Amino acid sequence: MRIKKIILDNIRSYEHQEINLPEGSTLLSGDIGSGKTSVLLAIEFALFGLQPGQRGAALLRNGKSEGGVKIVFEVDNQEIIIERTLKKGKTISQESCSIIIEGERREISVTELKGKILEILKYPTEFAKKQNILYTFTVYTPQEEMKQIILEDAETRINTLRHVFGIDKYKKILENVSILATKLREEKRLKEGMTLNLEQNKLNIIGKENELDEKQLNVLSIEKELFEKTEIRKRIQEEKEDIAKRIEERNKFMQEIEKTKIMIMNKNETTFSNVKSIELITKQIAELQSIKFDESEIKQLELKISADKMEKEKLSQTNFEIASKINSLLLKEEESKKLEKKISNLDICPTCLQNVDSVYKANVLNKIHTDDVEGRKQLDVLEMQKADLAASIKKIEAEISSSERHLTDLKILRMKLQDINEKQNQIEEIKKSNALLEKDIELLKQHLDLMTNSILNLTRFVNMLDIKQKELDDALKQERLTDIKVAELKKEIEVFSRQIEELRKEIEKTEKIKLQLNYITELENWLSKQFITLISFIEKNVMIKLKTEFSKLFAEWFCILVSDSFNVRLSDDFTPIIEQSDYEIDYAHLSGGERTAIALAYRLALNQVINSLLSKIKTRDLVILDEPTDGFSEQQLDKMRDVLQQLNVKQLIIVSHEQKMEGFVSNIIKFRKENGITRVEG
Repeated sequence: MRIKKIILDNIRSYEHQEINLPEGSTLLSGDIGSGKTSVLLAIEFALFGLQPGQRGAALLRNGKSEGGVKIVFEVDNQEIIIERTLKKGKTISQESCSIIIEGERREISVTELKGKILEILKYPTEFAKKQNILYTFTVYTPQEEMKQIILEDAETRINTLRHVFGIDKYKKILENVSILATKLREEKRLKEGMTLNLEQNKLNIIGKENELDEKQLNVLSIEKELFEKTEIRKRIQEEKEDIAKRIEERNKFMQEIEKTKIMIMNKNETTFSNVKSIELITKQIAELQSIKFDESEIKQLELKISADKMEKEKLSQTNFEIASKINSLLLKEEESKKLEKKISNLDICPTCLQNVDSVYKANVLNKIHTDDVEGRKQLDVLEMQKADLAASIKKIEAEISSSERHLTDLKILRMKLQDINEKQNQIEEIKKSNALLEKDIELLKQHLDLMTNSILNLTRFVNMLDIKQKELDDALKQERLTDIKVAELKKEIEVFSRQIEELRKEIEKTEKIKLQLNYITELENWLSKQFITLISFIEKNVMIKLKTEFSKLFAEWFCILVSDSFNVRLSDDFTPIIEQSDYEIDYAHLSGGERTAIALAYRLALNQVINSLLSKIKTRDLVILDEPTDGFSEQQLDKMRDVLQQLNVKQLIIVSHEQKMEGFVSNIIKFRKENGITRVEG
């Protein structure tokens, strides 16, 4: 990887600044506080974004609402451009980011961009969710942070280095194995509890199977008993049904007797009624024979009635004519009255329109009056005639009615006399009917005697029915009790069979659990006794190898920087051990330059070890040193030339305010800060 350019907008003391970074060694030179370290922070932000614990306010220029960094770098001859922006809201946060690869721009999320950068730089994927610690210890470490790892307690330091070396996975494996072993032991205890009753269940199933066999034998015996009792009940029921049929037959006979008695009674009544009818008809015949009847009398009456009707017709016609005359006279009288009234009121003639003479009016009125008197006389005569006619008509109608009644009586009498032979025949028919009825009555009495005898024979079954019903009730009770016993035994057999099946399933399940228990026991033993030992052994050997290599390189770099009077190495927990004349010197008792030399040597050795361990990472040819000579003496500064030459990297970026460092590098970029704004000179 080689950084070609970085552009800062509103970052710390920068408003807008484009900085080109050439290949080889480059010194970022300037006074303290001129903004050199800001460039390094901007590079880190451009590549990895804000880190956990890092606030956007530490990067965004005071008073600005937006800012950003754009970095151009090259990996395997492929140019890549990354842009990140900061925006001020309630807090200052990353707003957007993009990546351009071979001219193709993509707007992606912060998380996606970090993953893409790790992929490009060939950093292990396990660093995706961690701080960019690999970059910190291989490319850029602020000098004070390197001193901090030296001053950390042994456990923190060893855990940090495990993380950097990528071998914290062994510790994680051991932790996970410990958790797994604990879980396995818990599972083992649980399954031991689940298999505790296995042997007892096996004994229980044998006992229940024996009981089941015994119950099955019992049920066969009781089923046989049930069959016998059912047969007894059926026999008694058949006998009872036969008796019931006999009683039903007796009841039918009794009903038949009642019907027969009614029939005899009805036939006797009919015979008696027939005798009465014969007596009545005989009497009627005698009465008819005593009556004298003359056929000519009917003829005479019919002629008289006919003559009376003709006379009545004549009288009615005369009455109609008189009534017509009366009506005519009444109409004439009415018209005369109207005319009399009209003439009495007439003063002027309607024809000639002259006054009507009173004499003339009197003459006319007298004439009308005379006519009215004459008409009234005629009416009186006619009314008298009409009254006489009405009386005559009424009288003749009475005579006709009387004659017709007498005629009807004579005709009825004639019919009765004609019916004497029929009545005599009727008497003979009634006598024959009585003879048949008497025969029927005799037969019915014989049938009645037979049914009475049958009832006497069947009466004994009435008492037997109650006895058989009691026997049947007892038989049913015994059958039900036995049936209940069979049902109870079958239910017990069903329950036992289900319990046995459940026990079998439980035993089968427990056997499987036991197999699982054996496997878990073996696995837990292997993890606890073999695997943990193996992983610990591997981790220990890896750490020993890394510590040996790290210690060797650390001593070499320190010897370049400091005189040979010091002897340095690393302890097992990677703590620097400094000895002089066989005496161990505490790090805190060293001079400032010596402490810086220890930190720089530790940093360079760590860089080499990591690059050696992770040979495919693309940042192995890039090193950034931030104030690596803080507190150095002139002699130590001179030795920095040898250090820089031996680093042998394609791109080296150094931040230093030491003037002497300018002679050790190929390129110099000078920074100057005026009025709170940093600019690059030239």
